[in-house]
Amino acid sequence: MERTQPIAVFDSGLGGLTVLRALRGRLPHEDYFYFADTRFLPYGDRSESFLRERGVLIAQALEKRGAKALVIACNTATAAAAEAIRAAIKLPVVALEPGVKPAVALTRSGVIGVLATTRTLHSERFQRLVGNHAPHLKVLATACPGLAEAIEMRGAHSPEVAALLDEFVLPLAEAGADVVALGCTHYPWVAEAIARRLPAGTRLLDTGEAVARQLERLLAAGNLLGGGGGHLTVATSGAPASVGATVDRLWGQHLPVEHWEP
Repeated sequence: MERTQPIAVFDSGLGGLTVLRALRGRLPHEDYFYFADTRFLPYGDRSESFLRERGVLIAQALEKRGAKALVIACNTATAAAAEAIRAAIKLPVVALEPGVKPAVALTRSGVIGVLATTRTLHSERFQRLVGNHAPHLKVLATACPGLAEAIEMRGAHSPEVAALLDEFVLPLAEAGADVVALGCTHYPWVAEAIARRLPAGTRLLDTGEAVARQLERLLAAGNLLGGGGGHLTVATSGAPASVGATVDRLWGQHLPVEHWEP
């Protein structure tokens, strides 16, 4: 494996761009290949066995494509497929998960909110996370059906997103949560709107920075750090034109999008 090979980042859609932004902020001298599996969006509606098989297929294809490391920038894919992916490929793998552990360290009220997809919250991996780190605390695991899709399709400032945030976030404020983990990569796009619905001083946890630090550690340990030129390729299993329009809106500048099927 060469230092000049790119880092692969994959998500079901475009929420993982928030993770990509954190990665590029910390590791700007790397090349990245971002893959959005939008043909099968949303992952939250898929069975765990489908997500496991699809995740392994994508990971193996990215390894063959020449990636030097893999970031699973999707909480739902992590919950269903991370163990299987790690067993199937030889690359360093960093997988996203809701920030329950750091939330435990930060809470003073003993009440933690977790905003995530239904699939993530129902997963064995999430239940294990809570059982290992927060059995003594009140964890308000709040499923947010439709929120990721509304952010992606309607826009972060749309009335649809505002209505969903009222429904999902306001009960956390009423219940006294003083730390809220953003357990889906789409949610950092609306972090300010979430914060406005919570009491002043409530901490929001976005795990993108933690993922970037872990990736940096793994690359350094394997002598794989650096070697790129900051080049970014974005690909989708869906329609590049429609995906590209959403990428431009979320990213804030034009990024070419190509079609790629693992």
